[in-house]
Amino acid sequence: MIQRIQSIYLLIATLLSGGLIFVFKLWVDDKGIDFFVLDSFSSESVLLKIMTALFFASAALTFIAIFQFKNRQLQFVLGRLAILTNFILLGIVVYFSQNLSGEIKISEKGIGLFIPILTILFVVIANKAIKKDEELVKSVDRLR
Repeated sequence: MIQRIQSIYLLIATLLSGGLIFVFKLWVDDKGIDFFVLDSFSSESVLLKIMTALFFASAALTFIAIFQFKNRQLQFVLGRLAILTNFILLGIVVYFSQNLSGEIKISEKGIGLFIPILTILFVVIANKAIKKDEELVKSVDRLR
């Protein structure tokens, strides 16, 4: 059933990973230009392109997990994969934010750096709700 609480948490995680990357900047480079996730396609760095692909992969995993409500084990595994994807993504984002040029003057990091952290938080909460549902179903099966 889509109206379960874990579906709402997964939907929020999907909107964070797939929607807010267009709204919030990741950082401001040394020339004063805002750097969004989609700007990585115009750069030469392969790691930045992988970062963009990981944002979309995270959004896809959480979106697919929403509709796996009949198979809670698969929904749980997809949540775990989304968490792993976001941890890798977080490492890449932190790496690039630490290597920004212009550290003599204060460089500006954007709010978009927190998107993977928030996504991890909502997927963890959703996985806790999925596990609670699974335990409830197993306890009812024991009574039959």
